[in-house]
Amino acid sequence: MTLLHIETSTKNCSVGISRNGEMLCLCEEYDDNYGHSEKLHQFVNWALEGAEISLKDIDGVCVSKGPGSYTGLRIGVSAAKGFCFGLNIPLYSLTSLEILAESQIDKGFDLIIPMIDARRMEVYTAVFDGNGNQLSEIEAKILDETSFQEFADKKIVFVGDGVEKSKSILNLPNAEFILDVHPSAQFMIHLAEAKVLQNLQEDVAYFEPFYLKEFVAGVKKA
Repeated sequence: MTLLHIETSTKNCSVGISRNGEMLCLCEEYDDNYGHSEKLHQFVNWALEGAEISLKDIDGVCVSKGPGSYTGLRIGVSAAKGFCFGLNIPLYSLTSLEILAESQIDKGFDLIIPMIDARRMEVYTAVFDGNGNQLSEIEAKILDETSFQEFADKKIVFVGDGVEKSKSILNLPNAEFILDVHPSAQFMIHLAEAKVLQNLQEDVAYFEPFYLKEFVAGVKKA
């Protein structure tokens, strides 16, 4: 099974190609300006070249459905659906938080708490155990000094771009804070393989990103 992986939920535009659970090629770049629309298809082409295959060799596409950047998710999901329609191949999806949690499994932590910045003091988050099993629903959580105090006796790792603002206010002595890890195609491979084995395909025609919160357009600054 050869899979194309697309992750665009944050400022990291990430594309990977795997075969039978092994990464063949990874192309990604972290961009503060969210240049996903210009880079995504170029990264797909580079990944195909690096893997020494063509689009017709792709058996399925796995895309990050969010939550995260509204624009980034629309770009990634639209591309994934286009590939699936054009090639007549199945679509699989993962949440951005389970992808982020995958980066920290089996590292000796009791709990993994990924955080994606949702602006101000709010983050998209959920709680996972040390093996990556999701223990709570995904939520948009406003952080304060009482957040996650019920886990004060646990060895916790917080990971993602929402960690920077949480580190200064969370009083958790057994916690580690990892800021420089982002949702990436490299963390999608094993999760995607599990979806394939369970035949958990999405309906390509009706699949939409998981925004969690409704989009509210702001006024463009002068």
